[in-house]
Amino acid sequence: MSKSPEELYQERKKRYEDAIALRVPDRVPVSIQWGFFPARYAGITCETYMYDYEKALNASIKAHEDFAPDVAESPYSTRVIGNALDAVGFKQLKWAGRGLDANSPYQFVEGEYMPPEEYDHLIEDPTDWIIRKYWPRVCSKLEGFGNLAPLKNVISYYFGIPFGFAPFGTEEGQQALEALKNAGKSSLKAAAYAGKFGQEMAKRGFPMRDGGSSQAPFDTLGDFFRGTRGIMMDMYRRPEKLLKALDVLTPWMIQMGVADGKKTGNPRIFIPLHKGSDSFMSEEQFKTFYWPSLQKLIIGLVNEGMNPSLFVEANHTSRLEIMRDVPAGKVIYHMENTDMFKAKEILGDRVCLRGNVPISMLCLGTPDDVKAYCKKLIDVVGKNGGLIMDSSVGIEDAKIENIKAMIDFTKEYGVYR
Repeated sequence: MSKSPEELYQERKKRYEDAIALRVPDRVPVSIQWGFFPARYAGITCETYMYDYEKALNASIKAHEDFAPDVAESPYSTRVIGNALDAVGFKQLKWAGRGLDANSPYQFVEGEYMPPEEYDHLIEDPTDWIIRKYWPRVCSKLEGFGNLAPLKNVISYYFGIPFGFAPFGTEEGQQALEALKNAGKSSLKAAAYAGKFGQEMAKRGFPMRDGGSSQAPFDTLGDFFRGTRGIMMDMYRRPEKLLKALDVLTPWMIQMGVADGKKTGNPRIFIPLHKGSDSFMSEEQFKTFYWPSLQKLIIGLVNEGMNPSLFVEANHTSRLEIMRDVPAGKVIYHMENTDMFKAKEILGDRVCLRGNVPISMLCLGTPDDVKAYCKKLIDVVGKNGGLIMDSSVGIEDAKIENIKAMIDFTKEYGVYR
């Protein structure tokens, strides 16, 4: 007899949790990093997927039902975001219909959005810096906030209030407030659909993979504020300021992940790693600037009952011994190009390894190529548990038959006996 959705839900949930905890599950669980694949699979454009909440919902449901991984990935935090971006005039991305054609995934616009002389402002009053300096630079419709006095100056009836709100009454201030109002409506609708998606997945027997997100403090500073070139130079020119800023950002990143996990009831917190790879910085720089704050983030989340799920982008093979120093059975490392087999040797008793079927193989190879690679992963990395099968990165352009081969072969061959 076929299993009920509730039985499938509990079975998949336990399978995934057993893998994270380094217990031996009934079989190797399967996850899919979808990207914009559900749009292509459903016959709609990336632009439609980014803007139409209902069509994105149906497309994502269809992909999950047809391919049946063990966990579901919501599109509403990283893909169905066009309306909110439009509302504030966001400038840090180009996306389908806004600088790119309708079928292109979005692209980040690299830049230096915080000049080095503003380190002190960020360190001393980061919220004020974000609202009055950063938002006006990355959101064209929030430029009016650049005219605000420090918000901490508005305290009480004769102490700031009489004149402190004046910038909100200007034309630029009114435009900024209207933009926030529109962004708020978009955010509320996206949140409602994210909840609906989770409910629809549960009805079909799929637990959600992630319950929230955070980011390595170094990446937050380097991706969004200083830019890649800026933060590279800071490691040499102003290391003390850089380290102080990381100390400020680390509690934020912990609080962000914990708040998401508690709100959703799902402890798995997604953390992408962007700038700590072998090709970006030396091992000594990694140990000085990147790992200490990331380690504090991981431990801080674990101490609050969360399971950090790190997307270890690019190649971190030379970092594996350093990255071993995390609580055992609590953390996932999703590897892109890192040597998975060496990672099993070094990390196998500490973290659950996810990935890393090469996207090149999924796009250009054959089902037999995919099965052979999955077999090696299961035989070596999956020995005694601790493996979640997944692609190396998002599967936007992967062949349908190769995705099916990865999933179906894992379900058939990856059974623990």
